[in-house]
Amino acid sequence: MASPSRLQIAARGVTDVGRRRDHNEDAFLVDGDLGLFVVADGMGGHAGGGTASTLAVDTIRARVRAAREAEPAIFQEPAPAESSRVPDVLRQAVEDACRKIYLAAQDDPSLQGMGTTVTAALVAGDSAFVAHVGDSRCYLARGDQMFQISEDHSLVNEQLKAGAITEDEARSSRFRNIITRSVGFEEEVLVDVMGLELKAGDTLVLCCDGLSNLVEDGEIAHIATGEPLSDAPEKLVALANERGGDDNITVIVVRIAEPT
Repeated sequence: MASPSRLQIAARGVTDVGRRRDHNEDAFLVDGDLGLFVVADGMGGHAGGGTASTLAVDTIRARVRAAREAEPAIFQEPAPAESSRVPDVLRQAVEDACRKIYLAAQDDPSLQGMGTTVTAALVAGDSAFVAHVGDSRCYLARGDQMFQISEDHSLVNEQLKAGAITEDEARSSRFRNIITRSVGFEEEVLVDVMGLELKAGDTLVLCCDGLSNLVEDGEIAHIATGEPLSDAPEKLVALANERGGDDNITVIVVRIAEPT
C-alpha cells in the first residue's frame, strides 16, 4: 500500500562498474511501493564491500517494510516533516544495517573491516526524509537551483570546513576518498536524518562519489531534470565514465509531479 500523497513519484536507478575497477561494490534500491530509495557504496575489498552494501540495502528495505506493516498509520496519515515518526523508522533501519554488517564481519575473517556508505530517501505523504552516513550524496533540484541535502562525512570536507583547503584543492585531493563515518565498520554509527517538504517539479538525486567526484553539481542537475527519466541515470553514468570512470558509479533519479 503506497503512502497517500497529492504528488506522483517516478524513479529510476542504475549502477556501473566504471572503467578502472574489476568489480562493483555498490548496491542500490528503487522501491516505489515503499517510497524508498537507497544508494550504498561498499568498502572492504572484493568480498567485503559488496557484502556490506547489499546487506545495508536489504536490511533497510526489510526494516522499513516491517515498520509500515506494524504501524501503517504513520505512513498513511500526512504529517508535517517536523512531527512525523517516519524519520525514526529510517534512522533505526540504518542503525540495524550497521549492526548486521558489523556482526557479519565478526563471524567471517574474510569480511573484517567492511563497511558502506548509506544515503537513503523515504517518501511519506508530501515529505521526504533522508538518512545519511558517508560521502554518497542526496541532492534536491528545485526550479533552477540545486541543493546538496546531505553533508559529506569525509576528511576533505572537514578540511574544507576548517578552511585548510580550497574547493579546487578538495576536488583534486589525494584524500578525497577517505570517509570519517561509515555503516558497519563499528557496531554503532551516528546517522544524519533530514526532512523536507516536497513540491511538484522537484527532483531528488542520490549518488555515490563515483559520480559526484567527476561530474559537477550543475551538470548533475541539468541531466537529472532535463533528460527523460528513462535516460537520465544512464547519461550521468556515461558522463562519469567519459571523464575516467575511476570508481563504481551509482545514481538514482526521483521525479516528483502532480498526479495525472
